[in-house]
Amino acid sequence: MKTIYIVTLILIATCLGAFAVDLKTDNSKDPVSPGQTEHIIRLKLRNLKQIAEVNERYQSFNVEMCEVVGGRFWIPYVLLDSTKIRGGGFDALKRKIPAVNLYDKKLRMLTSELGPTYIRVSGTWANSTYFQDNDDSKLVTAPDGYENVLTRKEWKGVIDFCKAVDGKLAASFAISDGMRDKEGNWTPAQVEPLINYTKSIGGEIAVAEMFNEPSHASHGNAPKNYDGNYFDKDFAAFKSFVRSAMPEMIIAGPGSTGEGGIMPGISLTTDQIFAADPKPNFDIWSYHYYGILSKRCFGRQTPENAISKEWLSKTELGLKYYEEFRDKYQPCAPIWLTETAEASCGGNPLSETYLDCFRYLEQLGRLAKKNVQVVMHNTLCASEYGILDQYTLEPRPNYWAALLWNKLMGTKVYDAGVLTDGVDIFAHSLKNSSKGMAVLIVNTKDTEQSIFIPAKAKQYLFSADVFQPKSANELQTKTVKLNGQVLNLNSDGALPNIKGKKVYPGVFKLPPYSFLFLSF
Repeated sequence: MKTIYIVTLILIATCLGAFAVDLKTDNSKDPVSPGQTEHIIRLKLRNLKQIAEVNERYQSFNVEMCEVVGGRFWIPYVLLDSTKIRGGGFDALKRKIPAVNLYDKKLRMLTSELGPTYIRVSGTWANSTYFQDNDDSKLVTAPDGYENVLTRKEWKGVIDFCKAVDGKLAASFAISDGMRDKEGNWTPAQVEPLINYTKSIGGEIAVAEMFNEPSHASHGNAPKNYDGNYFDKDFAAFKSFVRSAMPEMIIAGPGSTGEGGIMPGISLTTDQIFAADPKPNFDIWSYHYYGILSKRCFGRQTPENAISKEWLSKTELGLKYYEEFRDKYQPCAPIWLTETAEASCGGNPLSETYLDCFRYLEQLGRLAKKNVQVVMHNTLCASEYGILDQYTLEPRPNYWAALLWNKLMGTKVYDAGVLTDGVDIFAHSLKNSSKGMAVLIVNTKDTEQSIFIPAKAKQYLFSADVFQPKSANELQTKTVKLNGQVLNLNSDGALPNIKGKKVYPGVFKLPPYSFLFLSF
């Protein structure tokens, strides 16, 4: 049994512990003077019960295979032509993009600051990608049965990037007709050379799903009439091969998405996958989650909904659906969210603004409390849902949110209770500290909140660069502040010094629509 299983089982069996941070100034009475009517939210941080422990690479990221090889990806909203969409259908929503330069110093520096991570290279494009296992010029056209071509040079770029940014590689493989024999059986025609080349250049594939999103197999270049029997037969052959070829690689699956009515177009359900024999057995139970279709695919997200309780908690419904399948079929398997973002089909315009930071941070906080081990955001630097701008690599608001999470939030997760409606709290161990605590408070309300902080701490107040915002619509800004100062890269391209501000026991005024990280 793999170590990851043992750690999870020990975590559950020991019933978890209580946090023992020293909060000597935590008074027993509310700091309200006689006759005072101000509502003060009191933080109660003594003897918190530990409820989970996440992977050290909990916050991780996707780089689409389409980015690696250069292909047709989501066209920016500013370039969308409604006339072409009506005439060209789904394909008119995409355009050719160049391969991403994974040796770019700026990209590597910014990604390194979020480490350690998993870097997942996958996506629907990976399902039909041919690995050109030679050093010749890149094929102009993919061989029959494939749609994309991946060269050694491009794959070496992935391996070198992971090494440079302290990222462990997660991947998926081709499933299309090209890698099958005449009877349609799965063969290692693509997996074997990719694994062999990876090892030859000193790389590793730490985690892999057999292919991307079997739930949407009919839209993902799987063979015609792909069903549960087909999947199970493929998986048995796949697992047998990779256990011999790369035994240290963790197998994740099924990696499905959208079941339970969240997303349309389901062609293969989890129950169908497990209805046939031999039933698959995964080291990690993985799933994908998108709460809504983007405007490109005719979804209808609104700014008001983007900070609603229903929207922010919806990620837990997505987890619950696949968690119930996990409990039914593989109750001991750790659960990972291996692909997620604000919306599918490249994200909405609001994905690249401060407004989406509420979903981003709430999702990390909520799923950690549910013992999800890893959350892989899609994407690092492609389309509107990228945390870096696709063309300039400038940090978007979600990058700064990710940076703060990575700097402060450790792996141990505590139950900090409930504050008040519209104000959420998440408590973790302080990263790289044996005794400290990190707390994140999220104010989704349009009013200032009075928070009583019980002990000396450092504050990291994260907010939009908007003067006294009155509505969610005003939060669609790409500029953010930390402790009142606008966050930008320095003139030399380096990150600014992210420093906390001393705060003492007492009442803290938390602005509307803001986030407060505290380190004790």
